[in-house]
Amino acid sequence: MSHPHHTRVAVIGAGPAGLLLARLLQGAGIGCVVLESRDRAYVEQRQRAGILEQGTVEALRAAGAADRLDREGIPHDGIELRFDGRRHRVDFPSLTGGRRVWVYAQTEMVKDLIALRMADGEPLLFEAPVHAVEGADTDTCVVRYTHGGQETVLTCDYVVGCDGHHGVARRAVPEGASRTFERAYPYSWLGVTADAPPAYDELVYAHSDRGFALASMRSPSVSRLYLQVPDGEDPADWSDQRIWDELDTRLGADGSWRLHRGPITAKAVLPMRSSVTEPMRHGRLFLAGDAAHIVPPTGAKGLNLAASDVTVLARAFAHLETTGSTELLDAYSDTCLRRVWRAEHFSYLMTTTLHTDPGQSGFDGRLQLSQLDRIASSPFAAADLAENYTGLPIG
Repeated sequence: MSHPHHTRVAVIGAGPAGLLLARLLQGAGIGCVVLESRDRAYVEQRQRAGILEQGTVEALRAAGAADRLDREGIPHDGIELRFDGRRHRVDFPSLTGGRRVWVYAQTEMVKDLIALRMADGEPLLFEAPVHAVEGADTDTCVVRYTHGGQETVLTCDYVVGCDGHHGVARRAVPEGASRTFERAYPYSWLGVTADAPPAYDELVYAHSDRGFALASMRSPSVSRLYLQVPDGEDPADWSDQRIWDELDTRLGADGSWRLHRGPITAKAVLPMRSSVTEPMRHGRLFLAGDAAHIVPPTGAKGLNLAASDVTVLARAFAHLETTGSTELLDAYSDTCLRRVWRAEHFSYLMTTTLHTDPGQSGFDGRLQLSQLDRIASSPFAAADLAENYTGLPIG
């Protein structure tokens, strides 16, 4: 593939945000180059999220990128809450006017978008780490990167950083030009993938005195499971049997329920934190997805926020292309941040309601149970959870 030296939009990062943005820009006839520091195999195997909101699925369908999702994705119409020896199902469609979510791993979404871009012959460079973004506050941006051992310069009208919290794009925003709001949580998740069919039809969120647990899935034959653990926990300290026993204890609300066990194929400890950088733009540099914000995974919001960011941004670029007006681009940060803060609050509420803080009192524990009981007994509280979980309108 030849190296373009100038493009309308340079996209840094071939994760879900960067790839979906490139697909949407292509559909609007807007040229872009995607630069990814890792190789294709790594990108396609990067385990992350697995729940797609209604709006994310609709965006993928509109982009012509949902063929396999519609064949293989598993629609879910609710979640189950377990607490205080009780089980309560939250039914999404009846509470939201028909909205739902889909189980479809981020790895699969990424594979689909890469395959489409490669088939179309559009510029997507792997093993192309970006070293610097320059000129964001001028009329022409310069992106410096290495590919095939060659130092290369790409000039462009706009740069979009979809390269994560530790990426180059965030660092290219000058000191003092943005502000980051953060919160760290005093616990982590031990996440495991197991070759075991899920013993449940929908995700199970469990509150217990021993800590939070979540039973999720990747497919009808692969379970994805999470346990709250102390920060700094070593996954090596958790044998397969210890993991399964602890999951059964925390998830077995009434004591009669057991998971299907199988070989654990991956395990890792994931820290829990929240972060938002404002504004999500500096001059001609835009931040999207994890480059702009991080949510704890309890609300299944990270991937979906990335998808909504780039949907808003692609719409703004298309508006510029057809009208010459930067009105929607200028509104990008404010438009996205309203949705981002809503998702941050929802993720915070899900996290603090379901997890056991090491410093919490008996009073705090009773408040958690009261909140969960409210969701189980009030259609208004349940509808609020369902509306946020399935995803608020984009833009």
